[in-house]
Amino acid sequence: MAIPFGYNVLSVRARWTSTIVAVLGIAGTVGIFVWMLAMARGFQAMLISSGSPGNAMVRRAGSTSEMESVVTLDTVKIVESAPGVARGPQGPLVSAEVVVVAAMPLRATGTDANTQIRGVSPAVLQVRDGVRLAEGRMFGSGLNELVVGRNAARAYQGFDLGGKVKFGGGDWTVVGIMDAGGSAFDSEAWCDAAVLNQVYKRPTNIFQAVTVRLTGPDAYPAFKDALTKDPRLDVTVDRELEYYATQSQMLTGLIQTLGFFIAVVMGIGAVFAALNTMYSAVSERGREIATLRALGFGSGAVVLSFVLESLLVALVGGIIGALVVIPFNGYTVGTMNWQTFSHVSFGFKITPALVLLGVAFALLMGLIGGLPPALRAARRPIAVSLREL
Repeated sequence: MAIPFGYNVLSVRARWTSTIVAVLGIAGTVGIFVWMLAMARGFQAMLISSGSPGNAMVRRAGSTSEMESVVTLDTVKIVESAPGVARGPQGPLVSAEVVVVAAMPLRATGTDANTQIRGVSPAVLQVRDGVRLAEGRMFGSGLNELVVGRNAARAYQGFDLGGKVKFGGGDWTVVGIMDAGGSAFDSEAWCDAAVLNQVYKRPTNIFQAVTVRLTGPDAYPAFKDALTKDPRLDVTVDRELEYYATQSQMLTGLIQTLGFFIAVVMGIGAVFAALNTMYSAVSERGREIATLRALGFGSGAVVLSFVLESLLVALVGGIIGALVVIPFNGYTVGTMNWQTFSHVSFGFKITPALVLLGVAFALLMGLIGGLPPALRAARRPIAVSLREL
């Protein structure tokens, strides 16, 4: 025979002061836990959204990122004629790109942060169809002009439409602001690849990566085989989605590890708060427990009742902790991308699955904190408990 759940609810209400301490401890732990995971998910989603399922990226074989790669103009021409490459009115939808990092002053602090400058081809907006011009116009071919991402425009001084900035020994004018849907490109500045090479005194026939628009996702295997088996080339070919997913692993793993560590440390404190609350309940309700046992409720029913009571406290704390951080969904922060050593902005991503994970973590703390006191309550001798004042 099970003890009515209403008895546990009344018991929690009667001990509201100690219950609040346990609830707040669990709520704080869950809030930090969800906050850190939402940061990791947001960074990962920002980078992965930079890739398109219909795009492929070509780099030098063995390179782990664009920054380490070198691709010649001859390679670019071979890529343009490979099978599966989509074509537009002006020719193959291929963007041979150059990537550099330049120090720009942040609006918030005035200190310099590394900004990723990407030199691209005129076909880039057709290659990356998830990027659109939100304000202004596209940069002119052969001119020192920039199109900056909307997050970069908010983050850096001089990145307003019509603004002037200086880097690489050249003066640049911001002529457009692009909307890349919250991807990594929103934190970049784009310009003519030939001009960027010229300003940085690099050979004009050298690039770092080639991004290709394919006729469809199914065209990727044939495209990859044609390039990797070509004896003239020494390249690696990835789906763009896979490349950016790999780029997110380092920082995402670091944030998740740190988040779990902090959650475990705080969780230990929350468990002790739950233990203290439930042990106090056992001490205060010795006669009640003995009376329940005398009325025919078995040891299992007593254990289940106290565990449910602890889980109820944990559930309330978990829900409060999750609700507190939900308003931060989409909140934009900036950090260093250790793969490219450049500053990127991204939004927290709090999903229903993440909220449920936080509540599940709270219930786990409640179970750990409630089971030992529940076992102690069930083992108390009935006769001894009834004689207690």
